[in-house]
Amino acid sequence: MRIALVLYGDLDFISGGFLYDRMVVEHLRRRGEEVEIISLPWPSYPRGLLDNLSPVLRRRLGRIRADLILQDELAHPSLFWLNRSLKVRGGPPVVAMVHHLRSSEARPAWQNRMYRMVERRYLDSVDAFIVNSRTTRKTVAELVGTGKPQVLAYPGANRFRLSLTRKDLAARALKPGPLRVLFLGNIIPRKGLPTLLAALALLPREAWRLTVAGSLEVDHAYARQVRSQVAAAGLEDQVKFTGTLSSVNLAARLAESHVLAVPSSYEGFGIVYLEGMAFGLPALATTAGGAGEIITHGRDGFLVAPGDAGALAGHLKMLREDRDRLLAMSLAAQDRFRAHPTWEDTGMTVHRLLQSLVRGIPEPDKPQSAASPQQKSQGCLLTSQNGPSL
Repeated sequence: MRIALVLYGDLDFISGGFLYDRMVVEHLRRRGEEVEIISLPWPSYPRGLLDNLSPVLRRRLGRIRADLILQDELAHPSLFWLNRSLKVRGGPPVVAMVHHLRSSEARPAWQNRMYRMVERRYLDSVDAFIVNSRTTRKTVAELVGTGKPQVLAYPGANRFRLSLTRKDLAARALKPGPLRVLFLGNIIPRKGLPTLLAALALLPREAWRLTVAGSLEVDHAYARQVRSQVAAAGLEDQVKFTGTLSSVNLAARLAESHVLAVPSSYEGFGIVYLEGMAFGLPALATTAGGAGEIITHGRDGFLVAPGDAGALAGHLKMLREDRDRLLAMSLAAQDRFRAHPTWEDTGMTVHRLLQSLVRGIPEPDKPQSAASPQQKSQGCLLTSQNGPSL
C-alpha cells in the first residue's frame, strides 16, 4: 500500500502530535507499507487559508501517487478546500489524524467561531478520521456527526526503556529534600507554565525545584516573557530551563523527578502525562480536554481548573510534605501506565482502518479503536463507533 502523509513542517518536530505521527509512520513501514512524507511550509493561519488558492500547491497535491492520503489535521487551513479538488479528480481516500481541534483551545469566542467554520469544512472534505481520545472524538462529532469511518487509537507511552522498580520509586519519594517538579512541553501559551510558576511561588522556596524541559524557540516572545516572570519573582535559583532534551537526557530527568506538572489550558489527550507515569510521576493537569481520560484525580495525579494556581499549589504542598502519599501516587501512576495500550496497539488500529479503506472492505459494524486500559486488561477491543464510550 502506498501512503502519502501531508503535514506542516518536519515530521521530527518535538511535540506530542508529531510523536504520534512518527510512531504511526514507523509502524506502517515496519508492516511493509510505503509512506511518503509531503511536508508543507508552516504558515500563519491566514497564509494557510490562502494556500487553497495556490496553483502550485494544487499541482503538487495532484501529483501524489498513492493508494491513500493521510493528513495531520493541524494542516487543515491549507487543505480544507484543496481536498475537494482532489476528490473531483478522483483522488484516493483522504484520512485525517486529529490530535485536537484548534477551535477547542482557549481563546476569544469570536476567534473560535471562525476556526470551527474552517475546521468543519476541512472535516467534511475527508473520508475518515483517526482520533486520539474520547474527547477528540466528541469534538469532531459535534462538528460533522458520526457518519464517516473512524477509529479511536490512543497514543502509546512506551517509547522509553524502563528501569525504575517499585523499590527505586520508594527510595526517590522518601528521600528528604525539595520536591522536584518537571514541566515537559514546548514553551507556548497553551501549556500553562505561568500558572505553574505562580503556584510554586506560593510555596517556600526551599520546598521545591522546577525543571522546564521544552523548546524556547517555538514562540520566542512568549518564552522571553516567561523567563522575565521567573526573574521578576526572584526564582532563578529554583527554576532551570533545559531547552529540548535528547531522549536519553529526558529519560534521566523523568527518572529523577517526583511529579510532572503541565497545567495546559487544553490537551486533546496529553501523551506527556502517560510518559511521566511510566517513571512513576503523578501528573498534575487541568480539567480542560482529555487529561481526565488518563488521570484519576487523587490516585495517580490531580486535575485542577485551568489557571487555578492556588489549587495547584495545594496539591504540590501536600506531595512535598506527605512523602508516603507521594509514594502511593507514584506507584499508582506507574500501574496506570502499564495498563495503557502500547504504540504497537496504536499502529495496528490505524493500519486496519487504512487497509479497509483501500481494499473497500467495510469495517465491522463500527470502526475499531484502541482498547482503553480497562478493556485491554480484559482482552477486549472496541469495534463500535457509537457504542460504549471509551
